[in-house]
Amino acid sequence: MENASKALIIAGAILLAILLISLGIMIFQQAQDTVSSSGMSKAEVQTFNNTYTKYEGKQRGVMIKSLIQEVLANNNATEDESQKIKMTLPGQAANNYQPTTTGIENNTYYDVELSYEGAGGRIDSITVKETGTTTGP
Repeated sequence: MENASKALIIAGAILLAILLISLGIMIFQQAQDTVSSSGMSKAEVQTFNNTYTKYEGKQRGVMIKSLIQEVLANNNATEDESQKIKMTLPGQAANNYQPTTTGIENNTYYDVELSYEGAGGRIDSITVKETGTTTGP
């Protein structure tokens, strides 16, 4: 009888230990997800990035003006600085949160580079450089 009660106590202790370890792992994973993301799920980050990836590469000025409007809409819609996109344009201040279409010519081609250094791989800055050509890619 005495051995049976000791066995039950040991089994209970083992179950309790497993429960505590599982709880610790769950808390660690949740904390890691919180630190590594910007409050956005991977699908939300991908959807956010898809708004801007269509502009990546060589684009005409008309498309750059559309890109600027997209960035302005995003930046004006959020108060959180980490959610805003910085934009560097020819003839304008670098890392500007409020870019303008001033100096962007409709028929001139520009090269658009996206930086994915935001939380969770989110686009955080866009650099636009004039290619100096008025002919297509």
